[in-house]
Amino acid sequence: MMEHETERKYGIRAGVCALLLLVLWTVVSDVYKKIPCFGGKDVITVGVFSDSYWEVQNGHAYQILEDAIARFEEQCPGVQVTYVSGIMKEDYSEWLSEQIMRGTAPDVVFMPGEHFNDFAEAGALKDLTPFIEKDEEFHPETYYTSAYEYGTYEGIQYALPYECAPKLMFVNKSILTAEGIEMPGDEWTWDDFYRICRQVTKDTDGNGTVDQFGVVGYTWEDAFDSNAVRLFDEKGTECRLTDPKAGEAIAFIERMEGLNSGYSVPDKEFALGNVAFQPMLFSEYRAYKSYPLSIKKYTGFEWDCLRMPAGPAGANVSRLDTLTVAMNASTVHAGQAWELMKFLTGDPAVQSEIFDYSEGVSVQKEIVESEKTRVLFTDNPDTGNLSLTMLSEAVEQAVVVPRFHDYKEAVAEADRAVRAILDSSSNINMETIIQNRNVNNYLKSKQ
Repeated sequence: MMEHETERKYGIRAGVCALLLLVLWTVVSDVYKKIPCFGGKDVITVGVFSDSYWEVQNGHAYQILEDAIARFEEQCPGVQVTYVSGIMKEDYSEWLSEQIMRGTAPDVVFMPGEHFNDFAEAGALKDLTPFIEKDEEFHPETYYTSAYEYGTYEGIQYALPYECAPKLMFVNKSILTAEGIEMPGDEWTWDDFYRICRQVTKDTDGNGTVDQFGVVGYTWEDAFDSNAVRLFDEKGTECRLTDPKAGEAIAFIERMEGLNSGYSVPDKEFALGNVAFQPMLFSEYRAYKSYPLSIKKYTGFEWDCLRMPAGPAGANVSRLDTLTVAMNASTVHAGQAWELMKFLTGDPAVQSEIFDYSEGVSVQKEIVESEKTRVLFTDNPDTGNLSLTMLSEAVEQAVVVPRFHDYKEAVAEADRAVRAILDSSSNINMETIIQNRNVNNYLKSKQ
């Protein structure tokens, strides 16, 4: 009996020792994985969605990233990069939020513009300032200024730009030709815009109903941007609807809406060939001018794009939508993550592939204006007479809106205010003062 008990005790001790050895080996091997000379590698994870950021299926969802990873791993043999696949763009923000709460978020994350503020505000993204200041090989000036500033929140750089698309004015050239109107030049104005819209707005079939229109989708924000109106200050503490330039923009929108006698033209009318102008992102131009599956959204008419018309106090500018790359604030691989972010956003080969496999624009001016890009567009008969100089200037001079707490909610308040001003039957100046006060009260309540 005593012998059997002794054997049982030795068996337990042997089991405990074996378990301890296993734990020790796991810890040690994990440490060795972080030291390249032992053959192990740091594993960096990337969060990305499976479909196009520009919402056009192109069959190359991961091509650029996979090519970039392969080249990055060649240059950094001590690092292995993996990415999470199968997450749709519409589900990506919710998925990423859940991963952050669980502590399992990827080291590097692609950040859609519409969600950037939310994650930066929540403290989920790492401040890149220390990396930027210490890295002598990093040069912010290689990016388009507007694209680079897209990654800032309240003055702090949280992301680097990956690809972008400026908002441009699309033109139904067939309507202009039929009406005997010349294509506007790059420096066209609100007066040119209004004159053309007034001329083309008409009843073409004689049934008493207007069926051809000047523009669809042109908003007060477009007018504000092109008339040098900065609706909010940098901190989001003040609204500037009473700025005389804002008044000019609102009055212009009122004139434009008057051409349709209050009728709200559906977006589909442009695709049907019944509207002369529609503001859209450049990505849509690329998607439907040279769609790889040869499925055209806009058929039956010739169309092209221009920069936005300039207001009397502004310029031919518009906004930029930018897909950025950010770092998980809790990553334990910050150094490697930074190197990967620089590679994705700054390597010439990676950025050149954006023109091959995406509908966006490279965030590197040198790439956009390169001979390779020029040849790519020149050799493609579907891209029309697109000027790369015009495109490059549209990106570089794009409007950068301030990033502050509850920005989207503030814009929604301003939208209601502008609509109230436009719909008011009272004195427009007095209504503007009232609505400006309302928005400012809202902003103060959020401080």
